[in-house]
Amino acid sequence: MKKTLEVPMSESGYRDLQVWVKAMALVEDVYRFAALFPDTERFGLTSQIQRAAVSIPSNIAEGYGCGGGDYGRHINIARGSLAELETQLEIADRLNYLTREQAKPIWQTAQEVGRMLTGLSKALKNRR
Repeated sequence: MKKTLEVPMSESGYRDLQVWVKAMALVEDVYRFAALFPDTERFGLTSQIQRAAVSIPSNIAEGYGCGGGDYGRHINIARGSLAELETQLEIADRLNYLTREQAKPIWQTAQEVGRMLTGLSKALKNRR
């Protein structure tokens, strides 16, 4: 069961963004996935992959909160964190910490978030 904070819709802002919702789902998936890594990776790849995943919705929210020109910069940071996450997933695969089949749902969600971030970035540029 997902726990969410109850926020009135008029105050939700970034929470209404589908890209933020999808990025939050990605974080949940990454945490469940990273729990399968060896204990020796607790302060290595596990920590790194979790931080990269958390950075994505965090930057979407922070950019939304800052507004203006900073929003686009934060979306680009989120895109960079997504690329970092994808690289770390590849590393986990190469180290045999997961199978391609286990990683497939995370890859698919990451790709979807990437497309959404690209669309948001383009929309922000066109708005200027």
